[in-house]
Amino acid sequence: MELSPQDLSTKELYKLLTGTIVPRPIGWISSVNEAGQANLAPFSFFNGVCANPPHVLFCPGIRDTTNAPKDSFTNVQATGEFVVNIVTEALAEAMNATATELPASVDEFEFAGLTAVPSVHVKPPRVAESPVSYECRVVHIYEVGQQPGNGTIVVGEIIHIHVNDEIISDNFYIDLSKLQPVGRLMSSGYCRVTDLFDLDRLPPQL
Repeated sequence: MELSPQDLSTKELYKLLTGTIVPRPIGWISSVNEAGQANLAPFSFFNGVCANPPHVLFCPGIRDTTNAPKDSFTNVQATGEFVVNIVTEALAEAMNATATELPASVDEFEFAGLTAVPSVHVKPPRVAESPVSYECRVVHIYEVGQQPGNGTIVVGEIIHIHVNDEIISDNFYIDLSKLQPVGRLMSSGYCRVTDLFDLDRLPPQL
């Protein structure tokens, strides 16, 4: 099958992308509005950018129903700060609860039964139950468009890191068997990181 994006609907393209770009890491983004009210939402269009200095990105989309930006984007645009919390198997149900479309006045931390604890350098709280949290300051915002199905790329520099001592070694390797992260697939599908294998990289062939 050969396909041209111009011939497909946004829904069809979304299904193709989310069904083939898998598994996707989940950025559980906490933010606050200008009044200081917290918001927490998961984004699977999320990843690391580089390590020096450390940057991450996440991509909030435009709501199909109201043509309005996500609260997370409105918050980070206004305050320039956010926290990435890592989702584990134990937190999957709570993460899913925070994906619910809720009125802006609802506290997702309370709705999902999570504990909001203060960050060190940014105003948004972090999820106490998450074993890894990255405090970030926004450095770039790229708008792809302002129509339903469009989105924005938010790039943040990591300025502080919280890591549970139980999952990290002295040489900074993460024990995946203890972290137990989950990945996003398509529709309501998720995956565990349990079937692992190693491939040694070939030496340079210059």
